[in-house]
Amino acid sequence: MNETPLKRILLTAGLALLALTPVMAQKKATIQGVPEIPFTSVPNFLKLPVGEYLGEAVAVATNSKGHTFVFHRSNNNRLFEFDATGKFLREIGAGFEGFEFAHSVRVDKYDNIWTVDEGSNMVVKFSPDGSKVLLVLGRRPLAVLGAQAAPPTGPAKPASKYEFCRPTDVGWDAQDNIFISDGYCNNRVVKYDKDGRFLAQAGSEKAGSALGQFNLPHGLQVDGQGNVWVADRTNNRYQVLDNNLKPIREITNLGVGWTVCVSGGTHQYAFLSNSNPNGNQPGTWDNTGEIYKTELDGTVLGRFGRPGKLAPGFQVVHMIDCRNPNEIIVGEIESWRVQKLLLKPLAPTATK
Repeated sequence: MNETPLKRILLTAGLALLALTPVMAQKKATIQGVPEIPFTSVPNFLKLPVGEYLGEAVAVATNSKGHTFVFHRSNNNRLFEFDATGKFLREIGAGFEGFEFAHSVRVDKYDNIWTVDEGSNMVVKFSPDGSKVLLVLGRRPLAVLGAQAAPPTGPAKPASKYEFCRPTDVGWDAQDNIFISDGYCNNRVVKYDKDGRFLAQAGSEKAGSALGQFNLPHGLQVDGQGNVWVADRTNNRYQVLDNNLKPIREITNLGVGWTVCVSGGTHQYAFLSNSNPNGNQPGTWDNTGEIYKTELDGTVLGRFGRPGKLAPGFQVVHMIDCRNPNEIIVGEIESWRVQKLLLKPLAPTATK
């Protein structure tokens, strides 16, 4: 690596400060009468080796074998794999040039592992065992031009088809097309074919609040119908787009659009996080912290969770894995923790 340790520290600190900027105004969910979903927390189900610790657990995912992947920020950005019992198996990509400031990890239907790194501006596809890099989208800022992972001052330059500016998440449809939310200094969703060829985009480098525009698209998933769910964070909403990235609807009554997960199976559900914002700004403990479970038509089925430093409280749920809709895994930034949540049955009532 061409950067000095000091430059890496300054770059990471700058990104962390910039990540705080858009969330000073936290919005309380306005929906009323949502039933509480009872759950049991398993806060320490991951067994780390002696002397190892999780940093900011910004991203979690599972594969078809029940293995859990945690992409976390520590002195270095690291990707850990655990088996179905929580036993540590391996670290993937130790010292990898594409790991600078972790943001997302997802696993596709073939069990390939995808990482989204907002520091290197790269989305990387690893083989299921993590031993090979299969695809790279985006490009790391060139060290010879100086540290450029943080966005430049002044107006954003026009968004490029094949370069990102602090991307945040990735998803796929049934045809293996790739969808990427991009991100902190672009405000768009981009669609590529399975080989990485650009197809379409919604939004641009400019922030906007109209349907089909974004202001920090912070999370993304694709449902079984091919529709794209986007956590439009600074607009305090979720947007649902069709497969060609044309807007279908917005969801504006669930607080901040922090992250989104769409479950597996034939009957899919969406899980939407109105989590505590970074830094615990005044008043946020009174109006944030919960996760909502919805049907794909937007019907809200229930909510669960409260802000709190100790489990089962939530302290910035940055990402959710919901492959099994009754067994949710959440990654928390400020508690440096991963929890498994076992949801219990709820009486059949729902709220639009």
